[in-house]
Amino acid sequence: MKFTVAIDGPAAAGKGTISKAVAADFGFAHLDTGLLYRAVGAKVTDGAEAIAAAESLTPEDLKRTDLRTMEAGQAASKVAVIPEVRAALVDFQRRFAAQAGGAVLDGRDIGTVICPDAEVKLFVTASAEVRAHRRWLEVGGDEAQVLAEVKERDDRDMNRADAPLKPADDAVLVDTSDLSIEEAVAAAVAAIKAKMA
Repeated sequence: MKFTVAIDGPAAAGKGTISKAVAADFGFAHLDTGLLYRAVGAKVTDGAEAIAAAESLTPEDLKRTDLRTMEAGQAASKVAVIPEVRAALVDFQRRFAAQAGGAVLDGRDIGTVICPDAEVKLFVTASAEVRAHRRWLEVGGDEAQVLAEVKERDDRDMNRADAPLKPADDAVLVDTSDLSIEEAVAAAVAAIKAKMA
């Protein structure tokens, strides 16, 4: 059985947490597609070298322990604007999505570009202030600086020419600004069950 759940949204909205929980709940495989870009960005950020890194990316590269840092996130956002990097990673993601047994992919362009035919599309979001506070709790530092970086990243992700961050026309919106993790996961599971029915 092929069943794809596409979960998109901006940084620190909760899509990774929701995606892992949804995958576990339904017994689907899970891919955090941001890790692909983080793995490329952690290797190199300049054009030609980034393209080569994307073309040679392996599942082992996704196991690096430094991929969850703010630096890796900023590097990911920089290499993600390179069209050839995005193209090299599309096939990797589509193969994952097509596997038997179901798959959950989370990222920024899953429902719009990678898996436009996904059976379920969710767009997980929250206010910039809430997302920055969550990220600050993870990484520490100056909270105002974290908010500035979140807004800068949103602007880059939403306004890039190739595959900008936006909800698919048929995506179910899940705003986690005022939801607990349990409530957000429950909303996502309910949306998926409604589509399955």
